[in-house]
Amino acid sequence: MIEFGEETGYNVWVSEVDSLKQDNFKALFAGKRVAVLGIGVSNAPLIALLCRAGALVTAHDRKSRTELKDQAGSLEKLGATLCLGPGYLDGLDADYIFRTPGMRPDLPQLAAALAQGAVLTSEMECFFDFCPCPIIAVTGSDGKTTTTTIIAELLRAAGRTVHLGGNIGNPLLPALQEMDPADVAVVELSSFQLMTMEKSPRIAVVTNLEPNHLDIHKSMEEYVDAKRNIYRWQQPGDLLIVNADNAITASFPAEPGVTRRTFSRSGPVKDGIYFDGVSIRHAPGGDQIVDRAEIKLPGLHNIDNFMAAFAATEGLVTKEIWRRVAMSFAGVEHRIELVRERRGVAYYNDSIASSPSRTIAGLRAFDQKVILIAGGYDKKIPFETLGEEICARVKILILCGDTAAAIRRSVETAKTPGDPVIYECRTMGEAVETAGEVARSGDVVILSPACASFDKYPNFMQRGLDFKKKVMKLS
Repeated sequence: MIEFGEETGYNVWVSEVDSLKQDNFKALFAGKRVAVLGIGVSNAPLIALLCRAGALVTAHDRKSRTELKDQAGSLEKLGATLCLGPGYLDGLDADYIFRTPGMRPDLPQLAAALAQGAVLTSEMECFFDFCPCPIIAVTGSDGKTTTTTIIAELLRAAGRTVHLGGNIGNPLLPALQEMDPADVAVVELSSFQLMTMEKSPRIAVVTNLEPNHLDIHKSMEEYVDAKRNIYRWQQPGDLLIVNADNAITASFPAEPGVTRRTFSRSGPVKDGIYFDGVSIRHAPGGDQIVDRAEIKLPGLHNIDNFMAAFAATEGLVTKEIWRRVAMSFAGVEHRIELVRERRGVAYYNDSIASSPSRTIAGLRAFDQKVILIAGGYDKKIPFETLGEEICARVKILILCGDTAAAIRRSVETAKTPGDPVIYECRTMGEAVETAGEVARSGDVVILSPACASFDKYPNFMQRGLDFKKKVMKLS
């Protein structure tokens, strides 16, 4: 059983790590027919790893050879065979199939291959199978990237070697050879990665759950059920951290023998971390950890992120390190990131906000009404609550993207008093120029789209980088 005492917990933890070694990866896949579905951020390094392991790799992608550009030739040089274009899944036949995140596991082509004996897996599931060190994993609708990063920072400050990755954008499977049993893997997991997961981390954190990704998931119930896999397979001695303030996560039970801790912004909890309105405190004793005024990151939602990270690292990190990191951690790119101040106007990049709940948290980080740039790809999420929040917290709303009309309707029909001026723009450049023209000294301009980026950008990072580029070009 894991003991989380400050002096001995980590050593006991490491001694119980799964005995699988990295060499087992090569032994499993050498000579096997392996299909990798999707040539993206996580799967491109996976294809190279499988080729080096001696697998017979076929890489499947909807993109054409022209769209892949030089990447197509590079993968072929490694030994991969490419299957590209609209029929990229036709005739799928392999011993192992690696599904890309975001691809539903119940596609007819996958079902047919599984019926012929294929094994369905993914880069992250395979990492869980072969990782030689303990895994801490974080999921949720909002805050998971910042929480994951804070956990990694806390452990590094305590002298641990940390491997940070997963949905945060860094594939971990290719890094297996760099990992030692005494290290820690800190992983962000999306609902797409969790859908078919049949292993859980030693420490699982669920930040919150709100409607999200309903363009891919068939229902909210399916989305929540996917998230449950982060703790569903935990073993006695493992640890589950949940948000006591969120109705869905508060109902998540720990598996038999698993320790359950909570965090809350609403007051004391029995076991975990809570906020009393002034300070973050440690239960059950109520010891003060850090005052809100001392935390560098703005916004109450970041109080949640720190509480979740503290609860996950209790016994692995001292309270002094908790406090020191909270006072120094400057945040993660694209998450309420200050880009510049121009003529007394502060411009913030919150491109990570791809859901209404995330944008609402960003708006609540400021003590004044802001100029909001929002809109993007439609994930079939309702905007009613966002419309009410915009009326209460936004003075000027600049809309662009596929969801501009839907967000406008939510604002115009909101019951909350408030009447923001609304502009609609076609491009990011036009939106930033409009913000620059209407903003006055003392204003805050924030890109917090409440939507995914796929109508105009491949991911939220590219959207945020474009926003920052356009802001820096303002004369």
